[in-house]
Amino acid sequence: MIFEKNKHILVNMKQYFLFLITLCFATASFAQQHPDSSSKAITITKDERIDVLGKKMAEYNESLATKKHLEKGYRLMILSTTDRDHAIQVRSKLLQQFPDQNVYMSFQSPYIKLKFGDFQENDDAVKMRKLISDSKIVTGNIYIVPEMIEVKPKQAAAEDQ
Repeated sequence: MIFEKNKHILVNMKQYFLFLITLCFATASFAQQHPDSSSKAITITKDERIDVLGKKMAEYNESLATKKHLEKGYRLMILSTTDRDHAIQVRSKLLQQFPDQNVYMSFQSPYIKLKFGDFQENDDAVKMRKLISDSKIVTGNIYIVPEMIEVKPKQAAAEDQ
């Protein structure tokens, strides 16, 4: 008997709730009418600053697309020495013989270290190591070290060639 009363109340509450939802949707579906609703033309006023902002965003996105970025890759550890003059001499020989590659010179007390190139593939680093060894610029061992390297985007690289 109590269950029958509660069931009847639930049915009434569902009907009341559906009525309220329908009423809300019905009132929200009517748009406001302009007092001069005889003309059907709509006027939109655009702020000029939106165009300026759009141009600046396009320039920013284009600069990001052509900017160098860092990726995982490989460099050659050419030299680790305490002799600064020898390091500079090796660096200049490398730059003369391979002008399209970068040479990175760093100081980690008491050593001066020379790293060479920005290679995305290990095979490229192996080939360059062989070329440098054959040229006899460096007499010691040359190691391939994994590092974050500078990479030009493919669009910019294609335009440079």
